Amino acid sequence: MNYNGAPGLEFGGGNIKIDPSVAAELPEGCRVVSTESHGVSFWAYTGRIDVDLADGTPQSFFIKVISKERGKNMMHGEFESMSATHALLPDFTPKPIAWGTYETVPDTHFFLCEFREMIDEMPDPHRFTARLAALHQNSKSPQDKFGFHVTTYTGNLPQDNEWEASWETYFAKSMRRALNLELEAKGPDTEFDTLVPALFDKVIPRLLRPLESDGRSLKPSLVHGDLWYANSGIDVGTGESLIFDACSFYAHNESHMQPLDEDEFGQWRPVCNRFGAEYLAAYHSYNQISPPEEDYDGRLDLYKL
Repeated sequence: MNYNGAPGLEFGGGNIKIDPSVAAELPEGCRVVSTESHGVSFWAYTGRIDVDLADGTPQSFFIKVISKERGKNMMHGEFESMSATHALLPDFTPKPIAWGTYETVPDTHFFLCEFREMIDEMPDPHRFTARLAALHQNSKSPQDKFGFHVTTYTGNLPQDNEWEASWETYFAKSMRRALNLELEAKGPDTEFDTLVPALFDKVIPRLLRPLESDGRSLKPSLVHGDLWYANSGIDVGTGESLIFDACSFYAHNESHMQPLDEDEFGQWRPVCNRFGAEYLAAYHSYNQISPPEEDYDGRLDLYKL
């Protein structure tokens, strides 16, 4: 966990004191009535803030708190990701409110959004993927390129989101960063000496270049960036599916890899993810497979690396 603590500002135990920077983002005239630890995160401290508005109406907020410079960048990236998704499909994600730095603990940073009560049941495949397809279809990259305007983080690992006109170029650059991080963490691997050159010289060009060759073009689609079942839920009030904890960018809508999470579906292939074949089939009833279709399985094998 990238959280060093904030004495006197912990959630729960009857504490209703919150940092002034957080208080400034809550509705004017509201009164904090309770705080509690809520949810689970590998990297941050998460909680719920309950307030009474000026007219007495209760309202709740979700907060994520993290430390250090990387934590600051993670909160910024999550806010921009959730804001982009919420602007397109406001019912598909909790509304992001703010991100910032604690006034009383300068090396501590937060992300604040509306609180939505959820259950962790799997969503209906067609209702869920219809929303996901709408996100991909209705989004438009501001530069008509692949990337994002800020660095986003898969977990605590930064994604290289500098804009690229070619999906192959963007993907290869991101894969290169992932492999470099792996080697930095675990040291040299003799298998990499054989496999990595083949991956970049043969596999990636063979499977991705045809997407943008022979008159074909590929639309950069806004993607969640880390779409596995634990980052989704069912809204108790509406019964509709929600997604959260995004690290978005504009990418090929079929590709979703771990740890890079380059888009939405390569990650649905591993057996550890409950989004399986039923969800893939449902999605493609709304959004067709990218041509050349005969490369689809090979592309997903590549993306799930």
